[in-house]
Amino acid sequence: MHSVSEFKDASGDPPARGFLHEPAAAPVAALVLTHGAGANCESKLLLATAEAFADAGFLVLRCDLPFRQKKPYGPPPPGAAERDRQGLKRAVECIKRRGTGHVYLGGHSYGGRQASILAADEPELVAGLLLFSYPLHPPRRPEQLRTAHWPRLTVPALFVHGSRDPFASLEEMKAAMSLLPGRHSLLQVDGAGHELLPRRAHARDTFGPETIAAFRAFFQSR
Repeated sequence: MHSVSEFKDASGDPPARGFLHEPAAAPVAALVLTHGAGANCESKLLLATAEAFADAGFLVLRCDLPFRQKKPYGPPPPGAAERDRQGLKRAVECIKRRGTGHVYLGGHSYGGRQASILAADEPELVAGLLLFSYPLHPPRRPEQLRTAHWPRLTVPALFVHGSRDPFASLEEMKAAMSLLPGRHSLLQVDGAGHELLPRRAHARDTFGPETIAAFRAFFQSR
């Protein structure tokens, strides 16, 4: 079992805020997780992921992006992305100060996109990326690809994607991933949409363990 506590660090700007999951024993590594454009760090996906990884020995911080710290609802306002990336960097730095070894960065949809841009700009910041439901393009607009930074993304990245995600089909994801110069892999979640968590109870129960197994297989195979 692991413990969960509220996390706040206002020593820098932007401040870091969220919930810290601490494993029962010394952490094997750390994972910083953040949410999508319409959610916060208490989303079901982030909570399920954090609990699974913490029970597997990871120190996990699920954090609110700066735009969500300012307002409880609604999408990020225009021009918020750069500050949101600064907020992610602050969260990573807070966890690094705890001396847990490798620190990984993950996010759902918008949060994952900002995490990948941050990692492309600062490849030494984290050991790898865990990207849930990457929003490859807006729904029904496949020509508007959000991959301008992908040719610079050398950090290893594990993508977790639903087979019914309107932001990108699995075929579109596989085709776009040819742009990535760094190591990458794709974990397919059958029947899942953009929210990613499967609707069937059994599938939801296996989501965390299957994600951890794919994570370990990918990052420990180097």
